[in-house]
Order: sequence, then structure tokens, then C-alpha cells
Amino acid sequence: MASAAPRNPLADDSAAPPAGRPGLTLAAVCFGLFMVGLDSTVVHIANPAIQTDLGATFGELQWVINSYLLALAVFLIPGGKIGDRFGRKRLYLIGVAIFAVASVAIGLVGSIEGVLVFRALQGLSAAMLMPQTISLLRATFSREKFGMAVGIWGGISSVSIAGGPLVSGVLVEHLGWEWVFYINVPIAIIGLVFGAWAITETPKVTEGRIDLAGIILLGLVLFGVVFAVVQAQVWGWGSGRTIGLFVAALVLFAIFLRVESRVQFPLLPLALFRSAGVSVGGLVFVANFFAILGVTFLITLFLMNTLGHSTTRAGLMMLPMSAFSIPSAPIGALLTAKIGPRKVAAGGLTLMAIGLALLTQVDASTSYWWMAIPFVIIAFGSGFAIPSGADLIVGGAPVHLAGVASGFQTTCIQIGGAIGTAVLSAIVATKVAPAALAAGLPDSAAEAGAAGVVFDGIPSINDGFISGVHIGLVVAAGLCIVIAALVMIAVREPKHHDVETIVEETLSVG
Repeated sequence: MASAAPRNPLADDSAAPPAGRPGLTLAAVCFGLFMVGLDSTVVHIANPAIQTDLGATFGELQWVINSYLLALAVFLIPGGKIGDRFGRKRLYLIGVAIFAVASVAIGLVGSIEGVLVFRALQGLSAAMLMPQTISLLRATFSREKFGMAVGIWGGISSVSIAGGPLVSGVLVEHLGWEWVFYINVPIAIIGLVFGAWAITETPKVTEGRIDLAGIILLGLVLFGVVFAVVQAQVWGWGSGRTIGLFVAALVLFAIFLRVESRVQFPLLPLALFRSAGVSVGGLVFVANFFAILGVTFLITLFLMNTLGHSTTRAGLMMLPMSAFSIPSAPIGALLTAKIGPRKVAAGGLTLMAIGLALLTQVDASTSYWWMAIPFVIIAFGSGFAIPSGADLIVGGAPVHLAGVASGFQTTCIQIGGAIGTAVLSAIVATKVAPAALAAGLPDSAAEAGAAGVVFDGIPSINDGFISGVHIGLVVAAGLCIVIAALVMIAVREPKHHDVETIVEETLSVG
């Protein structure tokens, strides 16, 4: 018996007449969007203070970031489908409320274990609200004005992400790290009240079943891979537990593929990957955010623990990387429309590799300009890779799977960031551990050294940290070059799209 044709959320929304108040709806969803963007970058600056206050290990610091990214990655695609079924306005408001509650709980819980639990809850709530922001705009704006709305959506997201390090630095220095999370509460309250009044609920979609087996299997696969990478620095890469987790994740992934090929309404339809552009475009995002988030984690520790800068100063020093991402993405969209996504994606990743390679010249004695200039190069490379990668994914997907392709794109972002943080941190820890052992220091000292803390009279520990950071930068640069080459070899240049289409593809997450 032939299966029913999958629903095309993009086509349905664009075909239906716009409902509600477009301008007010856009303003309302920007509150939730701003919170999620802010929390994607504020934690990096706050991490050293969290470590000092709660006695967190280096591995636990990674999970402060990765628990959020992993929960967001696992539930992002289901979040969009649940919003279709139970109401996008309702799920958006629930997501904002849970995000605020989780933010307060992080500041009050008083233990690193509690922080990790509520960071995961933040990620879950972000996965609930984020897909609804674009879906609500699709349902509210006419086709002619949707591109303008998404442009504003992207601008708010860029500003919140770019401002995260500076906001975090000021709050941590003057009020304490807890306020990095408490700041979400007034934003959420205003967003809830305004959103309840301004947003009109969209029609619910009841066809098909939610692929519960696919959700569970994909979640276990992603958790297994990330947990194995993070714990490998403790267990060892060749230990039975590390290898066992990787093997288990591989087996579960095979089962996931089999399930998705058989169910009528799969979580991730395999037809999506018939085009090489979709698969390789996903790898563009994985490489991009592997480098961006992994390197940001280590550079922040270097600035604060090795060089001894305040949180505010460290936030200002990191600003070139985030601030220049604001103009770089529109330029990348223009280039993609003019010469096609294949060349722009490869060129963007190559620029990132150049910037990462230049950062390997940085140590405790070099000028800040040796960091600032590579930061700008990395920002432009990332800005070029994002719109072109989005065009490869959504442009290469079948029309009826465009919405799922957008969810796949954002899932690749979260997975790249989580694995990048874990892998680069593991490299640093591996370089620091022998120096701490040779000096006769306890495991706690090795943990501190892996976080960039300087030990007077034992330069080998900090030398190990710097060496590990340099190796991590080379690994990230190498990954960018490999994926850039893969783009040029495996992808055929698709038809050129107009700038508005590319912006929509870049920012669609529902």
C-alpha cells in the first residue's frame, strides 16, 4: 500500500492567506529568539566563574555547553512537528516560559550537576520555541513581505549572538555568573505577555503520527557520540567503554535508518539525502560550528585563565569574531546568488581555515592583533559558509521536504558545536595531563591546567595547554579544508537563487 505524500509545510503556509498581525507577531517572536541567541554565547565567558564557584571539572565545563547544544539538536526537528500538531503559538509560549524557569533554576541550584540538568532543560525549551518563530512568520506574512520579516529575524539573532560575550563579561564581573541566566527572566515575562496578546494561533495539522521511535533512536545516537567524545579524555580513546559507546551509537544509527525507511511519517525522510548537496551542505554546517564553538571555548579560557583578563575585557576581545558575522552573512548571500553556493561554501571554509591557522601563532606573549585579525577572517569565512551551506541543503532537497531540510540544517549546527567543543577540549587535556603527571600534581591540577590556569614555577603545564590549543586549531582548520574540497568534488552547482530565497533558506529552522 502506497504511503501518503508527506505534508509540505512551506507550501501549505504560503498558499494559505496570511492571518494575524504581522508586525506585532514579528516583534513578539523576537523576544524568544533574542534569549536563545544570547544564551548560545554568554556561557563561554561565564564558564571560568562557574568552575571556581561550583568546583566544576574541565569535563563538566564542557557539558555546561554541550548539554544545551545536545538537547537542542535532539529535539529541534520534533519541536517543529509538535508545533504543527498542537499549535505554534501555544508551543512557542510554553517554550519561552520553560526557558525562563530553567534560567532561574541554573542560578539557584548551587551545584554543577544541577546546572547541567537545567542547561539541558534550556536546550529542550529552545528546541520547542525556535521552530515556531519562523513558522509563525510564514503563516502571518504575505509571500512578498516574508523575506523582509526573515531579514529582521536574522538581524535580531545576529545582534544577540554578537552581544553575548560582552553582556556576559559585564554581568559576571559586576553581579556574578548567575545573572547571565537571570537576565532571561524580564525578557521572557515581556515576551510572554506581549506574545499572548499579539500572536494569532495558526491552524493545527493532525495528519500522520509522530515518529516516536525515530526521536528516541536519534536522541540515543547523538548522546552516545557526544558523551563518548567528552568522556574519552577520562576513559582513554582506546578504552572498552569509549569504543563500546561508539559501536553502540553506530548500531543504533543503523536501526534508526531502517526505521526511517519503513515508517509512513518518518522524523527524517531518507529521500532528503538523494542529493549530494543536502549531505555535503550538512557537513558544511558541522565543520563551521565545530570550529567556531570549539575554538571559542578554548580561546575564552586562554584569555581569562592564562592571560588573566577580566570577564568584561575578555568579552570585548572576543567581539570581532561575533560582531563581523553580522555583515558577513548578507555579503555571503549576495555572493551565493551571484556565483552559486558551491564556490562560496568552499571559499568560506577555506577562509576559516586560514584564520584558524593564523591563530596558531598566538601564545601568552603575542600582541592582541594576532588574535583580532584572524577573528575577523574567521567571521567572514563563517558568514560566507552559512548562506551557501543553507542553499545547498534546502536548494538540493525535494520541494515537499524543504521544512525538514531546514530542521536538519539547524541540527547539524548543534551537533557540530557539541562535538567541536568536546574534541578540541579532549586534545588540550591530553597534552596537559603528562606535564601535570611529571610534576607530581594531582588530577585536580591537571583539570585546572586543561582550563588554561597558569602554575607558577611549572611552565610545562601551560606550555601543554598552549600546545593543545594549537593542535586543536590545526584539527579544526584541517576539517574545514577537507569539507571545502568535498564540496568542490561532490556537489554540482545548482541553479542560482535570488538573495531573498537564500536568506529564507539560511534562517528557516522549522
